Amino acid sequence: MAVPKRKMTKARRDARRANWKLTAPNLVECPQCHEMKMPHRICPACGYYDGKEVVKTEE
Repeated sequence: MAVPKRKMTKARRDARRANWKLTAPNLVECPQCHEMKMPHRICPACGYYDGKEVVKTEE
């Protein structure tokens, strides 16, 4: 059974746990409507992807 040879200090333990943070999603500007959207996805505002209308949107 794996048992630690020495007690891990609170500082080392907490330093390891300190790297669990969320990152904000990257956003890019849609070239069609200039709204912010996630990269490599259809724009939820205008429905365009790669210069082509993929989804019809109600305007």
